Amino acid sequence: MKLIIAILHQEDEPLAVEDLNKKGFFVTKLATTGGFFKNHNVTLLIGTQDHLVSDAITILHKDAGKRQEPRYYPQPSASGPHCSPAAFAIPVETDTGGCTIFVLDMIQFEKI
Repeated sequence: MKLIIAILHQEDEPLAVEDLNKKGFFVTKLATTGGFFKNHNVTLLIGTQDHLVSDAITILHKDAGKRQEPRYYPQPSASGPHCSPAAFAIPVETDTGGCTIFVLDMIQFEKI
């Protein structure tokens, strides 16, 4: 048996847990905070058979992996009565998502 500990962004958690449950994985989630910016994360605890670890990691990679998303940042511009800062927001492709995964040997597992 293995214990998978996966730390992922809070916004990626609902889809990841749903897909893991659909494939028969039982998931315990913990609200956590970490990183330089003190982002809200979720830590998932997944107990599974050795041969199913790669299936769980594949789901996590698909649902919580790094990806590019546009973020809109205001562009410095001249101010005036007819200039709105929102009108000059420009999209910048930014890395988002990502997941840290630990796989540990589990000595004993009981569901009571």
